[in-house]
Amino acid sequence: MSAPTAAMPGTHDRPARHTQFLSRYGTVLAAALIFVGFALATGKFVSATNIANILVQVSVLMVVSSGLTIAVASGEFDLSVGEVASLAGVLSAGLMVWAGLPVIIAILAPMLVGLIIGTISGLLVTRLRIPSLIATLAMGPIALGINYAYDGGDSIYAAFPDTFYYIATGRLFGVVPVPSVIALVVVAVNYVLLNRSRLGRAIVATGANIQAARLSGIRVNRCRLIALALSGLGAAMGGIMLTARLGTGQPGAGEPYLLDSLTAVFLGMTAFKPGRATVQGTLVGVVIIGMLDNGLNLLGAPFYLQNEVRGLVMIAAVSLAVLRGEIRFF
Repeated sequence: MSAPTAAMPGTHDRPARHTQFLSRYGTVLAAALIFVGFALATGKFVSATNIANILVQVSVLMVVSSGLTIAVASGEFDLSVGEVASLAGVLSAGLMVWAGLPVIIAILAPMLVGLIIGTISGLLVTRLRIPSLIATLAMGPIALGINYAYDGGDSIYAAFPDTFYYIATGRLFGVVPVPSVIALVVVAVNYVLLNRSRLGRAIVATGANIQAARLSGIRVNRCRLIALALSGLGAAMGGIMLTARLGTGQPGAGEPYLLDSLTAVFLGMTAFKPGRATVQGTLVGVVIIGMLDNGLNLLGAPFYLQNEVRGLVMIAAVSLAVLRGEIRFF
């Protein structure tokens, strides 16, 4: 009877390593495939001008999604980001046009409003124990009501100061688009916050297991409140950038960013650290959405197809993560 043969070291580990690699970087590979696909479909897609255009187009989404990522990392959802972005944009325009205030005030005041709305959502969640889905779903219409009360539901058309337009159209050193710089700075700050600070680690621990975090001495309610406040701040910043890009204060301009930002965050939760909301993962999700929108436009696809693609991408991302046990909603 022959002696049993020993398996080569690492033979059985290879499939597991491959699966782990795909789990961590599959979304990044998907982004690369989307890039290659559009590059082959139309040569305009890979031009330097178009790449810069994509980065500018996704800058607002990047800022809004980055703030939402912090909320999701804490285990909470913020469904008011679209309305808060709209409110901040209208307030910014109104403060410059109707009140004649300086640009810096017209930027900082709406940011403060977004921070306050996020803080109120956090208080509803932590003090009244209302689930964040319900609390932020309620704060959205409240923000929308304030919006309509302020501008009567009408867009604010006027010439803004050049320094305000610089947020959307300026270029550092005549080359680098300013909105892309702002977005990348926000992403970098939030990345450091979540990964290099004590507060960030506490927020992540709270989102991973709130009971274990509480037993470890982490002030979980404080973390959840701060996370929702920062989400509101990010939404307001995005709304201000959007107004600078559009050149008008439009009451409903920010509403589409709710679905887009949620899609970006959920896509990001399938990358790098599956099941966890990460800033770098959300960045990949934003880039995927930006490439899809831009590529479909270049191919002449009807506008409604973009919305359908976004919905399908979100369903695919969430379904994949749920089936693999990376995301749980109950």
